[in-house]
Amino acid sequence: MKNLIDKLERDNCLDKDEFLTLLSGFTPEDADYLYKKARAVADRIYGKSIYVRGLIEFTNYCKNNCYYCGIRRGNTMAERYRLSKDEIMVCCENGYQLGFRTFVLQGGEDPYYNDEMLVDIISEIRARYPDCAITLSLGEKSYEQYALYKAAGADRYLLRHETANEEHYARLHPKELSCRKRKKCLYELKELGYQVGAGFMVGSPYQTMENLVEDLLFLKELQPEMVGLGPFIPHKDTPFADFESGRLELVLFLIGVVRLMLPSALIPATTALGTIHPQGRELGILAGANVVMPNLSPVTVRKKYMLYDNKICTGEEAAECRYCLQKRIKSIGYEIIVDRGDYKALEAVR
Repeated sequence: MKNLIDKLERDNCLDKDEFLTLLSGFTPEDADYLYKKARAVADRIYGKSIYVRGLIEFTNYCKNNCYYCGIRRGNTMAERYRLSKDEIMVCCENGYQLGFRTFVLQGGEDPYYNDEMLVDIISEIRARYPDCAITLSLGEKSYEQYALYKAAGADRYLLRHETANEEHYARLHPKELSCRKRKKCLYELKELGYQVGAGFMVGSPYQTMENLVEDLLFLKELQPEMVGLGPFIPHKDTPFADFESGRLELVLFLIGVVRLMLPSALIPATTALGTIHPQGRELGILAGANVVMPNLSPVTVRKKYMLYDNKICTGEEAAECRYCLQKRIKSIGYEIIVDRGDYKALEAVR
């Protein structure tokens, strides 16, 4: 396996069969070998800096009915909420005082927030915090809508593709959602000049190793600036309630693989990783991740934005969460910094 890891480091890619061999047969020793190389690559480009993003989960209403998601339209047990523009701005102000220089506006696909409202919110954040990056995670929109948000001041857009395989996608989503449309959105976002984040769940129902290889090859083709990958975790009020969570070891290994494949990528150590293992986020960083995304949402609504069960950090104030993470990350030799944390193209690093 070490020869495949060496090849991946050298060429930033493997072919389909090589990826399949690597993912299907790696040992703990192979994983350690990969993580050492992945950390060296991340350290060369970003140093010991970990970028922090302030997550503002502003609505848990969603028009979609994805089978894995706790805020799906069909979940009648979900306690719904929406944040006002003023509430969102308070989150930003708190975050700015705590050293956050990226705000991530994330929510379900909620038609209540029309384009005029979203442009107003984005424009206000841009005016008040010109030194900050604005990241959106609002789901599938039209090219024209994405262009509007970009013109209003948005810099980045997160849209996990979830799975690059059409058949697998159809087993995770109702028929009105399509893998093809999802990918089209990602390419349109790239065309408009966003820093784009794609990504996928690891261990989702019906997923095969071949599916994961397709995900990697799609990422290589897309060349996103950000890659979010974390374990599938079931939610008790969804059709997938009885499925197992994704395996920590496989998530970490894939983080290392993505780091070697896309050396400059911004890769978060996700909250989901911290949910399946007490040191999950630290392990993610040691596998090659370089971003963390603590929550700036009001504590009163955090427990309501429950995409999966047992989500961590839903009861802590933003400051408490920020300083706890800072200590954890310092303990493994890295440091949270006050910075927008933009993507660094390899050419600029060399």
